[in-house]
Amino acid sequence: MGNGPLDGVRLIEMDAIGPVPLCGMILSGLGADIVRITRPSGGGAWDDLGEAVLLRGRTEVQLNLKSDEGRQAVLDLVSKADGLMEGARPGVMERLGLGPAECLAANPRIVYGRMTGWGQQGQLSQSAGHDLNYIAMTGALHGIGKKDEPPQVPLNIIGDYAGGTMFLALGIVSAIMAARSTGKGQVVDTAMVDGVANLLAMYHAWLATDNWVDEAGSNLLDGGAPYYRCYTCKCGGSVAVGSLEPQFYALLIEGLGLPADRFVQHDKSQWPEMEAEFTRIFASATRDEWEKRFAGTDACVSPVLSMCEAMEHPVNVERGVFIEHNGVKQATPAPRFSETGGSIRDGSTVSIETALKAWS
Repeated sequence: MGNGPLDGVRLIEMDAIGPVPLCGMILSGLGADIVRITRPSGGGAWDDLGEAVLLRGRTEVQLNLKSDEGRQAVLDLVSKADGLMEGARPGVMERLGLGPAECLAANPRIVYGRMTGWGQQGQLSQSAGHDLNYIAMTGALHGIGKKDEPPQVPLNIIGDYAGGTMFLALGIVSAIMAARSTGKGQVVDTAMVDGVANLLAMYHAWLATDNWVDEAGSNLLDGGAPYYRCYTCKCGGSVAVGSLEPQFYALLIEGLGLPADRFVQHDKSQWPEMEAEFTRIFASATRDEWEKRFAGTDACVSPVLSMCEAMEHPVNVERGVFIEHNGVKQATPAPRFSETGGSIRDGSTVSIETALKAWS
């Protein structure tokens, strides 16, 4: 692997939780040189939780940001950096004297990436929240679960990471590109509610054209359709069925041993009976047996793997989806590039003098 497409990009990461450390991990894997600022007490917000994975590939500098020396040290780094990312509540960085005004004064080309749940202004801007709250308030959580039951709690991928991390990373890289052509830095105001709302674009279009019922478990992609949901197998494991297209649905019906004309795929009046029949048939064999039966077909039937199973599955091993680094199995940097591949690098803790010298 090479140095990555972001080789030469210098970023400052203010210690935070949620989307910010994953953003740093991803950008580091793509080659960015990142200095992460933590408290002098040792360890940061993710000290014992994610250091082996989430905090990989950065240089850590411990600073007391409440001191004049600590603040000036950050501004000295800012003067040499392309961007800064922070995830504090609105107003915290300003009170520290490290807000956008101070940083843009120190470096007019700096990209100031801000990460919040609710945004920098508004009636909820000072309120605490987590992934579950943000996806609840944007309409995403409502569609996850069964009809007439409380929504299921998904992993914190939708709000924190898809709506937060990925939009922050996109914003930072986009603004750096703009700064290199215009000479002007700017603030990237990333809010998880904005990101999740954008992720719902297709569903907004369907709502507007009466192709989506605003009720959980009633639609094509929310578990309402029997040919797009999960089923329990004889062994207690599960399979995921995603046979949306007619030709894929036909292969599903064939693999289940049903007559081709047994059901009309998109006739919702038949969905309850179709679901009951699929449930009965999938319960008659094990997960592994179903995987073998549908292997090599376009029926879109996959085993539901645990995290540990996914790391060892031959398909993922062949692709190299996971890599072992310092004794910890984790994801290979993504996406992949033909000429400037990313890599996993070790982190280190250095003095502010060393960090500044490296960026001189």
